[in-house]
Amino acid sequence: MNDSSWGAPPTAGSWGPPDPGAPSAGPAYDEPDAQQTRPMPIVPEGPVNGGDQDAARRAVRPPGAPLFRDERPQESMSAPPPPPPEKKRAGRDLRAAIGVGLGLGVVVVAALFIVKAVFVGVVVVASVVGLWELTSRLDEKKGIKAPLVPLALGGAAMIVAGYVRGAEGAWVAMALTALAVLIWRMTEPPEGYLKDVTAGVFAAFYVPFLATFVALLLTADDGPRRVLMFLVLTVVSDTGAYAVGWRFGRHKLAPRISPGKTREGLFGAIAFSMAAGALCMEFLIDGGIWWQGLLIGLGVAVSATLGDLGESMIKRDLGIKDMGTLLPGHGGIMDRLDSLLPTAPVVWLLLVLFVGS
Repeated sequence: MNDSSWGAPPTAGSWGPPDPGAPSAGPAYDEPDAQQTRPMPIVPEGPVNGGDQDAARRAVRPPGAPLFRDERPQESMSAPPPPPPEKKRAGRDLRAAIGVGLGLGVVVVAALFIVKAVFVGVVVVASVVGLWELTSRLDEKKGIKAPLVPLALGGAAMIVAGYVRGAEGAWVAMALTALAVLIWRMTEPPEGYLKDVTAGVFAAFYVPFLATFVALLLTADDGPRRVLMFLVLTVVSDTGAYAVGWRFGRHKLAPRISPGKTREGLFGAIAFSMAAGALCMEFLIDGGIWWQGLLIGLGVAVSATLGDLGESMIKRDLGIKDMGTLLPGHGGIMDRLDSLLPTAPVVWLLLVLFVGS
């Protein structure tokens, strides 16, 4: 019973003095000639139990209502059990992501070991599509119109020049592409010229110029194996970060940029990538030593993570989740190039230092 049924103040009709303001059928309680007896209650005619009184009680008290004040309704006494906790799930369709990833891997590896020029063409196509996605999102979300035509032509020339003429050719093509962006934008009104050309030069450096280092890896005598090592280490780093972070992740790495990444995931990326790097240097690269692979794996884990965070920063600024929708389970081409692009120059430089070009 609740507190109101214990020690409640007397009311009219209870065992206590009546309310002074209530009408009285007899003499007042404090009159001197009042009898100290209680008036006989009036007994209603008819049956006490059953009959019309039971019907009246049922009409007054709806079904399921508590009979006493301290009684809870029947429904609240048997509350439904709480729903079982949801299982931890990934944010993407893993089946689609794995299927698309395996398909891309087969195409890339086949082109890599059959004809080098075909693989260079694959790099060019991926870079041009990445430029299209980036410039389209900039135009849609920020109204920044980076000129796509000079970017696409200059980006393709940049990658081919890097493969044919080396790093010097890539730098020259980069400079000419930036100049072409400045001139191309002059054909339109001057409003927004500065932000458009700035975004264009940034896009030229971010996508095709960094992709040129993949072509530079390919120019070595064991170029296909160097490119394969670069791809394997990047994929292993991402896989290690995902697996360890999904299972053991507790501490956020950069919550304001990418809330899903954890410090535990970074440690997983470093461990997996260093182990894979040691194996690759021993069995894939001519003259490679296992401890060199450890250093390369460490560099790949750091650069891949920074590249992923960099693109997450861009997407957060644009207010989008993915750069595109071309790859089911992955998003767009740029969502797959985010960790590859900044990793390519790191692997190229370390391999040149350890085993030469």
